[in-house]
Amino acid sequence: MTTYQIPSLVASKVSPSAHALLQKVHRFVETECIPADAVFDAQQPTDPAKRFLNTYPAIIDTLKARARAQGLWNLFLSQKHYPEGVPLTNLEYGLMAEIMGRSLIASEAMNCSAPDTGNMEVLAKYGSPAQKAQWLTPLLEGNIRSAFVMTERHRASADAKNINLEITRQGNEYVLNGTKWWSSGAGDPRCKLYLVMGKSDASNPNPYKQQSVVIVPAGTPGVQVRRALSVYGYDDAPHGHCEITFTNVHVPLENMVFGPGRGFEIIQGRLGPGRIHHCMRSVGAAERALEYMIARVNDPDRKTFGKLLSEHGSILEWIAKSRLEIDAGRLLVLNAADKIDNSDAKGAMSLIAQAKVYVPSMSLAVIDRAVQAHGAAGVSQDFPLARMWAHQRTLRIADGPDEVHLNQLGRTENRRSKEIEDKIAMQTKKTQELMQEFGIRVRANL
Repeated sequence: MTTYQIPSLVASKVSPSAHALLQKVHRFVETECIPADAVFDAQQPTDPAKRFLNTYPAIIDTLKARARAQGLWNLFLSQKHYPEGVPLTNLEYGLMAEIMGRSLIASEAMNCSAPDTGNMEVLAKYGSPAQKAQWLTPLLEGNIRSAFVMTERHRASADAKNINLEITRQGNEYVLNGTKWWSSGAGDPRCKLYLVMGKSDASNPNPYKQQSVVIVPAGTPGVQVRRALSVYGYDDAPHGHCEITFTNVHVPLENMVFGPGRGFEIIQGRLGPGRIHHCMRSVGAAERALEYMIARVNDPDRKTFGKLLSEHGSILEWIAKSRLEIDAGRLLVLNAADKIDNSDAKGAMSLIAQAKVYVPSMSLAVIDRAVQAHGAAGVSQDFPLARMWAHQRTLRIADGPDEVHLNQLGRTENRRSKEIEDKIAMQTKKTQELMQEFGIRVRANL
């Protein structure tokens, strides 16, 4: 097995210890996690009634023990930003997340899977000492899992100001009422807490101060997980993407995270690094799809018209395009990760948006070519490509749809208009002066 090749453009930014860790992650994913993906599926109950809130595949505990024994644990939490973290930069972890993205279960095996990663970052950055002790510690230990509960079925949740679940103070408690859906992770029997975003001060004149985030322990009276939603037919058990109702759910005041009205601040701090993690895993998925494509088109049993598929020009073009697009996407994400390391997620907002828009679409295109190269087998359960495509398609919506990020990018770029106009005017004036200086008669433009 070859070693992982760090892109030369960022190689100098990867420490010797991180380089060694990258190779360990690479070996663990390639030799243990990818072979175990099929076991994970096979250990799932076939009875739909037992796929959620009931059990989970035993193979994951075996892999978690092996990962932890090798020091491959909580790699996402950078010590640069969190005292509970590990000595890795966001750029270094981004390279590791790419490798994890090649496997269905590698991220969870190393305690680096969403939504727990984002929730742990929230608790590490904004949680009180008591909240950290009760919830962050067992999450870091991998003893429990969690869900982030934000999106609402009857609201356009891409605009978080529309979030409408009610959080009302009554004495020494908050009372929650409302419905959420696409609450990823809520179907897992190990899920013990929800981070719930809702509206706590609807009358606040500042629309960005109306929302708050509270901790709701799973099993609190009034919480009902109503159903798991499917993604192009996949239920993603036992993780699940659930619809949850909150009916007169009471939690103590100390379950408020960071204080009332701080919801927007929290989600922006949470979503920035999370988008980078998703994008790097998408790069890894695209790399694996390209490998499947190359293997398929060079299979001597798959010749058409007397030639290997790879001997047909269009197939070679697919491979070349995929290589170009994957490498471009990787550099976009690493550029954003490096910016976070040198400022913060807010300072890297435009770079994060660029990666978030480009990379999932790139991954979809590469996977689609791999599917096409496999023919009917590509859309079947015999290969991981169909599931990979379904997952990548959700990422054009999750953590903000493409359109929101494109709008943000367009506004940011358009702010340069005055600077650009002034520069062009200066250059035009200078051209006219040079024309006069050298006695050149300006010809009319026809």
